[in-house]
Amino acid sequence: MSARGSAGVVVVALGVVALAVGPVWAQPIPAHPSDLTYALLDFTPPEAADHRHELSNGVVVFVVEDHELPLVSVSLTVRTGTYLDPPDKIGLASLTGSQMRAGGTSTMRAADFDEEAAFLAAQIGSRIAATSGAANLNCLTKDLDVCLDLFFDMLRNPGFDEDRLALAKSQSIQQMERRNDSTASIEGREWSRLMRGGEHFSTRPRTRATVEAIARDDLVAFHRRYYHPGNFIFAVSGDVDTTAILAGLERRMADWDVGTESVPPVPAPDFTPRPGLYLVDKPDVNQGRVRIGHLGTTRDDPDRYKLLVMNDILGGGGFSARLLTRIRSDEGLAYSASSSFGVGIYYRGVFQAGFQSRSETVARATAIVFEEIERIRSEPVEEEELRNAIASYVDTFSRNFSSAASTAGLFANDEYTGRDPAYLAAYRDNIASVTAEDVLDVAQRYLDPDALVILVVGNLEAMLAGDPERPEFSLEELRPGEVVRIPLPDPFTMEYP
Repeated sequence: MSARGSAGVVVVALGVVALAVGPVWAQPIPAHPSDLTYALLDFTPPEAADHRHELSNGVVVFVVEDHELPLVSVSLTVRTGTYLDPPDKIGLASLTGSQMRAGGTSTMRAADFDEEAAFLAAQIGSRIAATSGAANLNCLTKDLDVCLDLFFDMLRNPGFDEDRLALAKSQSIQQMERRNDSTASIEGREWSRLMRGGEHFSTRPRTRATVEAIARDDLVAFHRRYYHPGNFIFAVSGDVDTTAILAGLERRMADWDVGTESVPPVPAPDFTPRPGLYLVDKPDVNQGRVRIGHLGTTRDDPDRYKLLVMNDILGGGGFSARLLTRIRSDEGLAYSASSSFGVGIYYRGVFQAGFQSRSETVARATAIVFEEIERIRSEPVEEEELRNAIASYVDTFSRNFSSAASTAGLFANDEYTGRDPAYLAAYRDNIASVTAEDVLDVAQRYLDPDALVILVVGNLEAMLAGDPERPEFSLEELRPGEVVRIPLPDPFTMEYP
């Protein structure tokens, strides 16, 4: 039984509808679509404080009612994460999260739990991601009480069925065998290592040995340590009565001890990326994957809004962005090309640009990325580009509140990561105030051509040979540092030759 969606830390791209389509059918038919008029929408985001409640045990619950359909969604965020894996048992947190749902409970066999959830048409899930754990319940309003009983039985009394755990471990080891098959997975893995080093929790891999070392007792101990009300934040939405759901949650946690042991903070990587050209050979493919970038900044950086607009113009804005326009539309070298400027919560994010192109045109497309980075650092962006980039964030801001579930999830995520919800009220003004001079300023200060790391995965012989029709483009001549060949590791031990 798979859970609908993953109730983890809800990640949202903040960007507000300034324009809304009016009742077009009531207007005279215009001579041309450009003559259509639109009514301005005075959108005010909801206040987190209006939906925030605190139970007697200190658990925070956000409730957003929506009685349009007889459906209820309950999402739980848990202060835990795979970053808490012991070094010799990488994979423990992930298995704990999945097996809480798959392994039944101490009062109900796994197969019976599945059958009961299916009978109620309830979708119940559990997982643990890098920096948080999550559990979710979606059900009909009429079945909410019995479904909450199932949900809390899973949370409090996971059975961790031995047979299902053995199956999950076996499947995890089988998946390792395919680690070096896909250029996309190779690119993601090696890029993380180039940005974070090999010792950070985000890059420490599961191996056959670490997974085989995990026993049922390890899952029991991990659950006991981190799954208690002191680490919980709830987001409830849909056809519920606020007073009733708060009372129901209060009752189900009344005799559940609140742990006093603090959860270790998420560690920042102790690593500085080294500029250079990094090559991974996959001779059996005819396209190369390229990623170019360096460290970004943090979510609380005062320049964050300027960086959002700058990146939207450079490569984040889809078909209007410079990278896609140049690499795809003008040159026909790739189906897609984009960039992102990461603003991390616990440590610096990553700026990156990437594309996939035919082996012989990889060098040429890479050169265009460098050209566009230099162009946005050396001259003001055009007024139309700036206007479109600002509108792309302002005009989509209200989508973050498009449903009761997304609204409650946004508030719960901000609570979990310690973000002052006041930023929501000022978001549109902060984006709209960005100028061309601001974009030029942050591009010059935050984009560093000399610090760029270039990762290329594909048929190295073909990519390094380049395009015989455009011999002036060479990967090795573009490199900002040394050239390093990265061999493929053993998929089971992750040891590199």
